[in-house]
Amino acid sequence: MSGWRKKSKKSIIKRKRKSPERIIFLVRKFGLVLGVFVLIGWLGSWFFLSDADYHTKTWAHEKTLGFTADLGFTVKDLLVEGRHYTDADAVMAIVNVRKGDPLFSFDTKSAQDMLNKLSWVKSAHVERRLPDTIYIGLTEREPFALWQNNKQIKLIDEDGVFLTDHKLDRFKDYIMVVGDEAPEHSGDFLKILNVETIVRDKVESAQYVGDRRWDLVLKNGITVKLPENDVSLALSRLSLAQTEEALLDKDIKMIDMREVDRIVIRTKPGAVQDYQEYKASYKSNTASGDSI
Repeated sequence: MSGWRKKSKKSIIKRKRKSPERIIFLVRKFGLVLGVFVLIGWLGSWFFLSDADYHTKTWAHEKTLGFTADLGFTVKDLLVEGRHYTDADAVMAIVNVRKGDPLFSFDTKSAQDMLNKLSWVKSAHVERRLPDTIYIGLTEREPFALWQNNKQIKLIDEDGVFLTDHKLDRFKDYIMVVGDEAPEHSGDFLKILNVETIVRDKVESAQYVGDRRWDLVLKNGITVKLPENDVSLALSRLSLAQTEEALLDKDIKMIDMREVDRIVIRTKPGAVQDYQEYKASYKSNTASGDSI
């Protein structure tokens, strides 16, 4: 044991004698490593602050696009499906590519986002189709009605979304809805009206009254006041009256259907009578050969 202790002491003495040299070595090594990190940090700062990173990325990006173009990945075809109403010039302006452009330089997401902002477009899908085609698939909104507000006429879809106010002649057969809140409520109402085609074909416009119910204005000038509730039932009764008695073709001014149990009509001279009385009179006069 005593020999082991003496050997240990000598070993310790030797290490103590070498320790100043080792410290100097470690200091020099640490200084060298620190200098390397400082140099890397300085180069990194210069790289970012001087926009060298941007120029390097741009250079690499351009070289990559050039390489893919040399391999044949260039724009040769633009395929658009589903476009019927959307303006073709607007689509081309958004795509903004020419034949021969590198296919991978086209930003599909940006183009898709901009297409989705067009009024006619409900949804758009854009993709690159290798090796040389850009594909655009459009789902368009369907025209549903004309909306008149503040003497301006606009085309809307069934959700009340504005589509266009230009070249409306081609949509002249659509029913016109009138009123500030008409677009938001016209979808469900016009779907109900379209079921009763015998009435629908005679309607010129529909006015949303008091933000709660509708008035119909027929092509011959007759106004039909519909109830707030049970609109489907009221239109069904009106359709039956037209089928049986051609009520909507008579020389009358207004038909009031706001009461469930009767139809009130107003003749042009201003007289008011109950539909039941009108019906009995109509049958009586028809039997005797007269017409109303």
